[in-house]
Amino acid sequence: MLSKLPKQSDPNVLIGFETADDAGVYRLGPDLALVQTVDFFTPIVDDPYTFGQIAAANALSDVYAMGGKPISALSIVGFPNKVDQLDILEKILQGGLAKMQEAGCAVIGGHSISDDEIKFGYAVTGLVNPQRVLANAGARPGDRLVLTKRIGTGIIATALKQGAASDAAVNAAIESMATLNRAGAEVALEFPVHAATDITGFGLLGHAREMAVGSKVSLVIDHARIELLPDAVEYSRRGFLPGGLKRNIEFIAGCVEFADGIPEEIRNLLFDPQTSGGLLLAVEAPAAAPLVAALRERGVRAQETGEVLEKTRPLILVR
Repeated sequence: MLSKLPKQSDPNVLIGFETADDAGVYRLGPDLALVQTVDFFTPIVDDPYTFGQIAAANALSDVYAMGGKPISALSIVGFPNKVDQLDILEKILQGGLAKMQEAGCAVIGGHSISDDEIKFGYAVTGLVNPQRVLANAGARPGDRLVLTKRIGTGIIATALKQGAASDAAVNAAIESMATLNRAGAEVALEFPVHAATDITGFGLLGHAREMAVGSKVSLVIDHARIELLPDAVEYSRRGFLPGGLKRNIEFIAGCVEFADGIPEEIRNLLFDPQTSGGLLLAVEAPAAAPLVAALRERGVRAQETGEVLEKTRPLILVR
């Protein structure tokens, strides 16, 4: 659908929607550009304050994925027109504001509509040096891939909705989703990182595909080196699969080849839509180990998880 829209000719649009990147980048001057993004969704946890925190962290993540610093945000709210439930909305807003303050990002307004289904998120604006943008289209053959968070939030959230998730799994997923990618982005800018994206609704393989297509390369992912959230494999095996996971398989499967012996429950997790997932970074090979060490020093659960190849078939190989 987007390919049918007229091409934009503004030379200051450094990154638009053409490469399916995490945020748009608009140049203001030689050393300054805006990073702009928007994200909102329905509740994935029961506690409204926690939902607000996760929604904020998720919206901020796109700015971090571009190497930017978030500076301001506008809230987006859909909420039932019921006075007796406004305390729930208050807690959502409080949770979001707390996370925005943690990021040093000012909430300067927003917009709300009456909606029977709760929706919440933010439009976020950040700043970045145009020469240091971490686009998703810069990966080079020989680079190594580094992932900064565990995966499995979509499957755990589905298990939670069906009353089957353990407290340990839910708490680990919440902690991961509410953690900002700020440290990951700040450390990445100190190393020769050629491409970056955050892992959200299209899952690890979906966002890896965007990186591969945009960079005109192929990727190899070592599934055994990807950290998974507690109980995520068990819930995948038991069939707690979100609708987004199934749609991701339909869209991405033709680009991916799995080595023999990788079980179905692991394959599902690689397609699992994430909320406020980690960063996937493509970094020069000699810098991969130092990058991982520096990330871990900042408390980031970083792991080298694959490599970048010259473009070939398949586009993505999971070994």
